[in-house]
Amino acid sequence: MLKRFFTLLLTIPFFLNFTACSEKPDEATRIESEEEKLIHAEIDSLTQLRPHPKDMVEVDSIRKKEAYELSFFNSLDSFEDSVKSLYHQLIKKNPDVKLDFKPFRYALIGYYSLKQDERLNDKNIVSIIDFTKSSCDKRFYTIDLDQLDFMFYSLVSHGRNTGEDMARTFSNERSSNSSSLGFYVTGGTYTGINGYSMRLMGDEVGWNDNMFKRAVVMHEASYVSDDFVKRYGRLGRSYGCPALPKGLSRTVIDTIKNKTVIFAYYNDDSYLNASKYLDVKQLIDEFQSEQG
Repeated sequence: MLKRFFTLLLTIPFFLNFTACSEKPDEATRIESEEEKLIHAEIDSLTQLRPHPKDMVEVDSIRKKEAYELSFFNSLDSFEDSVKSLYHQLIKKNPDVKLDFKPFRYALIGYYSLKQDERLNDKNIVSIIDFTKSSCDKRFYTIDLDQLDFMFYSLVSHGRNTGEDMARTFSNERSSNSSSLGFYVTGGTYTGINGYSMRLMGDEVGWNDNMFKRAVVMHEASYVSDDFVKRYGRLGRSYGCPALPKGLSRTVIDTIKNKTVIFAYYNDDSYLNASKYLDVKQLIDEFQSEQG
């Protein structure tokens, strides 16, 4: 009888520990859901509207490029060498920032492609979300290309159906509650239930061209925090929006709003080979043709 009692006693801590751990994901999901339902009850109304006129205004691209930028486009080799040089300078200046070369390279190609298409304003900044990294890690970056320095380095959420801690799957479909890959162009701002927010637009068909219809916006969220990670073992998830930490979101939005680029990266060859903004040879040919 005593043997059975001690055996049972030994199993109780294990059972309690297992139960507590198994409840954590449910609790985390509940917290995410409560906040996201409030947000989307409001911003879903955006899907009934046309994009704000300020979001649709074409702006003049900057044709007067610095000397180092002009040298980028002499040849494919010079472009690749220049991108590598910029990356190494950036990382040398910021050794604590964990940004891989691949997303930086792709982001820069897309940035210049969008500039060439007159889609961006005159701010020489590019933002990157690296969805190959754990949600527990900082994976949102904003880079000042003039100063060659990081402006922001932060946690950022992914969509609930994109994965738990690690992002796995992406979607462009409405009601998918997933993140989308590719190049987003930032739009105007509004203040809603979840505070200061920013519209996002994509035009890569099949990848992110439904972002406006899906009401995918950048906003702050309480579940994007180190405390949430410590408690639940992962970051909170959105319905597809790239949510940022409270206290930082407004500053980021005010810096990158109104026609700058955000590149949402994942090592998905089908996207990387299909994107119209990642054809570096075409980019160089167009630039050289324009320069005469």
